[in-house]
Amino acid sequence: MPGLSIHVVDVARGVVASGMRVEVYALEPSRERVAGGLLTKAGILDDRALDRRFDPGHYEVLLHVAAFYVRAGFALPARPFLDVAVFRFGIDDPQQHYHLPFKLTPWGLSCFRGGA
Repeated sequence: MPGLSIHVVDVARGVVASGMRVEVYALEPSRERVAGGLLTKAGILDDRALDRRFDPGHYEVLLHVAAFYVRAGFALPARPFLDVAVFRFGIDDPQQHYHLPFKLTPWGLSCFRGGA
């Protein structure tokens, strides 16, 4: 099934990043928001706009990391290391599903193309 899915885990605390604000943008032909919202209790972005076939092109995910950790009670510096993290990626085959599993802390993140 084509589409895009996003799952975020807060590895600093060993829980999913429930409540984090996430946005998805298409970058071509011009930058346009295609999905967004707060992550569910399961740590996923539940937006029906992600269930469609995406055109080949470049996209980006914005993760509002600092705001998430401040709400969780972390004492971050005045200028957090990760404020809004931007992950830019490409979709080449619109028939495939692209799963983006993020793992993060206030100090770093990782992502790879998962096999959902």
